[in-house]
Amino acid sequence: MSQGQTSRTNGGFKGIFAALVIPIAFVVAYLLYTQVMGNGSHFQGGDPTKEAKEGDYLGIIYKGGVIVPILMTCLLVLLTFVVERLLTISMARGTSNMDTFLRNVKSKLAGNDINAAIALCDKQKGSVGNVVKEGLKKYVEVWNAPNLDKDAKQAAISKELEEATTLELPMLERNLVIISTVASIATLLGLLGTVVGMIKAFAALSNAGAPDASKLAAGISEALINTALGIGTSAVAIIFYNFFTSKIDAITFRIDEAGFSVAQQFASSYSESKVNQTVSL
Repeated sequence: MSQGQTSRTNGGFKGIFAALVIPIAFVVAYLLYTQVMGNGSHFQGGDPTKEAKEGDYLGIIYKGGVIVPILMTCLLVLLTFVVERLLTISMARGTSNMDTFLRNVKSKLAGNDINAAIALCDKQKGSVGNVVKEGLKKYVEVWNAPNLDKDAKQAAISKELEEATTLELPMLERNLVIISTVASIATLLGLLGTVVGMIKAFAALSNAGAPDASKLAAGISEALINTALGIGTSAVAIIFYNFFTSKIDAITFRIDEAGFSVAQQFASSYSESKVNQTVSL
């Protein structure tokens, strides 16, 4: 199976995975909210409609109202895609240190040992290894092409490297948009929960006669719980989004560096006619 076919297959699987995560996360969040946090053991008199026991945070969070399971869904979705991105980026980096890999490839290319360089790519795997391997395969393919001059051959290698990079980048950046969306939505949902809680609090104040202190406290508590959950989820999402972006930028830089090295080594070797013309893959 070619690199392009593999990327499309993986892309299809991950697309299905992304589509399933959100509804599954909502079901899990709803069950946690109703069956765990809403369990009578967390409330005075065993009644979820009454106040939560002192210091029982599950019961306290339950009192945040109907926005809480939606915020919990955002948090579960975030944690799922954080783990997925950590695994994906780890695999994209390859089996060994990228700097060491690039130094070894440059060393093999300087010695015109293309087969050894390709073997290093097979061992390294990951995005950098895949891109370099595609470039090296094109390197061998165009070397003896009789109908191309040096510049055309070098352009063909560069184009192959660009196409290989184009196939790898979507895999690295996939699902980052979900993390960034959670960062925005969690804040807005927290604000919505805050507004709902404050409406209930002011409704308690508007009652004729003495205000209902219990309902007033419940409304304020609901507002603050949703604020805390929304801001906390958003903060975690922003941190991981920036973390993943920096990691992807580092991998992209290594890919560009590797591609430049392959193209430059081809130009040098072709000019000096040192490369072994019987190289096969």
